[in-house]
Amino acid sequence: MTSPRLTRTILMAPGLGWLALFLLVPCLLVFFNAFYERGIYGGVDYDAFTYENFARLVDPLYVEVFLGSARIALITTVLAVLIGYPAAYAITLSSPGAQTRLLILAMLPFWTNYLIRTYAWMVLLNRTGLINAGLIDAGLITEPLPLLYNEFAVILGLVYSYVPFVILAAYASLARLDRSLIEASADLGASGARTFLKVVLPLTLPGVAAGAVFVFVLSIGNFITPDLLGGGHVQMLGNLIYDQFLTARDWPFGAALSMLLIAVMMVLLFTQAVVVHRASARSGGRA
Repeated sequence: MTSPRLTRTILMAPGLGWLALFLLVPCLLVFFNAFYERGIYGGVDYDAFTYENFARLVDPLYVEVFLGSARIALITTVLAVLIGYPAAYAITLSSPGAQTRLLILAMLPFWTNYLIRTYAWMVLLNRTGLINAGLIDAGLITEPLPLLYNEFAVILGLVYSYVPFVILAAYASLARLDRSLIEASADLGASGARTFLKVVLPLTLPGVAAGAVFVFVLSIGNFITPDLLGGGHVQMLGNLIYDQFLTARDWPFGAALSMLLIAVMMVLLFTQAVVVHRASARSGGRA
C-alpha cells in the first residue's frame, strides 16, 4: 500500500515535470540572458556580463511605455469586469440548461483564431467599415469617425478578447455561492443593493480577482492587438519586447523587459492569493 503523500507525488510528477521543462527552464534562460550584452550582430555576448540592461529599464522612455501599457491594461480590466461580472451573474440566475447554452455563447469567440478576430475589428472600425457606414446611413454623423489606429481601438479589441475570462472566473464563484445567504439577507430587511455589496460581492471576490488578473496580465503583454488595431501609433510593453527580440535583435534587453513583465505577473498573482485567502477566512468566519 502506498502512502497518500507518495500517491500525490506520483500523480503530480508529470504535470510538475512539464511545467519545469517548458516554463521554468525557459524563464531561467531568459533571466540569465538579461545579464549579458548584445552581440555585435545581435543575439547574446556571453563573454560580457553586465547589469546595464536592468538599469535601462528606468530610462524615461521605457518607463513611459510601461506606465502607458499599465494604464491601458487597467482600463481594459475595469471595463472587462464591469461587463463580465453582470453577465456571469445573469447566467447563474438562468435555468441549468440555459446556463450551459449561455456559457457556450460566452466561449464562442475562442473558437475563432485570435488574429482573424482582430482583423474583423479592423473591418468594422475603419473609415469605410460597417460601423461608420451604418452611422452615416442613419444620419447620426456626416463624416467617418476615427475609430481605428488609436488607443480606443486597442482597448476595444482587448476588452472584446478577454471578457470571457472574467465571465468564466466570476461564474465559477457565483455558481458556488450559497443562495440561502441572499435569502437570509432579504429576510433581515436588506435591500438588493446592500445584499449585493455586503454578501454577494465579498464572497465572489476571489473569482473577480482571478478574472481581473487574467485580463491585466494578458493585456499588458499583448502585442498583436496594439500592432494591428493601433496601427503602430500605440506602443505597449508587449510590442517593445517583440521589437527588441526580432527587430533590434537586442536579446539581453528584451530579456530584461520580459523579466519585468514576469515580475508584474508574480505581484498580481500574490495579490490575488491574498484576496482569496482573506475572502475564504471571511466566509469561514461567517459560517
